[in-house]
Amino acid sequence: MMNAHAIPEIHILEETEAEFEALYRILIHNDNVTPMDFVVHVLTTIFFLGTPNAMDIMLKAHITGTAYVQTVSKSEAEKRVNKAHSLADTQGYPLQFSMEPE
Repeated sequence: MMNAHAIPEIHILEETEAEFEALYRILIHNDNVTPMDFVVHVLTTIFFLGTPNAMDIMLKAHITGTAYVQTVSKSEAEKRVNKAHSLADTQGYPLQFSMEPE
């Protein structure tokens, strides 16, 4: 006697662009007050960058005035930028990040 098992129905959902959140680039801006080691700390702890990459980004911003940090969803970019600004504010530093659409 065969064991009758119901075959589950499979539904294929097509992904549309509307289901994806827009991507945003995060930029860091140089200032002459925030210590370089603090900038690296923010980049490694809030933006989850490795130390060598964080140091490269910090130095590029220091030399050129601004540097690309990373691209993430808009909500994640807002969260990380706000967290970085809050941490800098608590330490009395004017460290600034900005966001722009990818």
